[in-house]
Amino acid sequence: MNTVTDKLADWRDIAAEYLPRGGIVGALLAVIGLYLLITVLLGMYWSASPGGFDVQELTAELVVEEGGTVVTGSVTTATLIGVMETLLDKPGGFQRNDRFPPGVWLDNMSNWEYGALIQSRDLARALREVFSRSQSQSTEDKDLAQAEPNFNFNAESWIFPASESEYRSGLEYARRYFKRLSDTQSPEAQFFARADNLAYWLATVETRLGSLSQRLSASVGQERVNTDLAGDDVATQSTRTPDEQLVRTPLFEIDDVFYQARGSSWALIQFLKAAEVDFAEVLAKKNAQVSLRQIIRELEGTQDFVWSPVILNGRGFGFVANHSLVMASYISRANAAIIDLRELLSRG
Repeated sequence: MNTVTDKLADWRDIAAEYLPRGGIVGALLAVIGLYLLITVLLGMYWSASPGGFDVQELTAELVVEEGGTVVTGSVTTATLIGVMETLLDKPGGFQRNDRFPPGVWLDNMSNWEYGALIQSRDLARALREVFSRSQSQSTEDKDLAQAEPNFNFNAESWIFPASESEYRSGLEYARRYFKRLSDTQSPEAQFFARADNLAYWLATVETRLGSLSQRLSASVGQERVNTDLAGDDVATQSTRTPDEQLVRTPLFEIDDVFYQARGSSWALIQFLKAAEVDFAEVLAKKNAQVSLRQIIRELEGTQDFVWSPVILNGRGFGFVANHSLVMASYISRANAAIIDLRELLSRG
């Protein structure tokens, strides 16, 4: 018994010699403090938004990897792959489904990712439904039919399966389509750069940007007149709503909407640059290249550096700035230009 007691005493003396003042509690606090410092510094590094990329350069790199040659649709497909790979491979990886620090704290980056992911999902659906099909009765591409549902997997699934694994599976199918598309000896995979196809995708973009613009503008609260049934005197709806209602984004969701709009705009810039290449002849025939470039320029304004450490929410003409209204201004102008471009594309 004495031997056991002596051994415990020896271990206590050794621990007291090597542990900092305060004993085990002090050592534990020191470890926690170091852990928090590392996670804060790592979180700052992970919070930096990725920059854009050269869509044609990326396409050339993929052609070298997968073989084949650059054809109509190669740039759009490569850009979708590039955006999804950026979401997965940027510093910190995909963070929206993180359950541990620092990722779980970085809600700004999480919402940035979600905005970019939504745009990627919309383009993947357009690829599956119209870009790769000659008409509504034609067969959908086998790889795009697999890639689109993979990209639409729950973004917050942490495990069994993790979101990243599903998105990487989608990337594999997208790469297969890209490889078959780039093979000029095999006509199985196609991309049809037609005005109506481009207008179809832009219609989806229009509704996304319109929704973001409304949510950003609601940061200060707005009394809005109900226009749900405007323009049709016999239109009805399932549940009656007030003629006027106050629309306001909750205080703690304002920065979430801001960064979702920022991520959505970032992805859309890359996709529109790709469309400028793949739909060059269509745009030239409609004399619409300048219109598309103006949309890109408006969206590039959303990527300016945010000098404030927090997203401010002052009144429209108040003393403090309102970052959401500035973002809404850029997105609204881009959306208006998209509406004009769609009308231009629809003309004979």
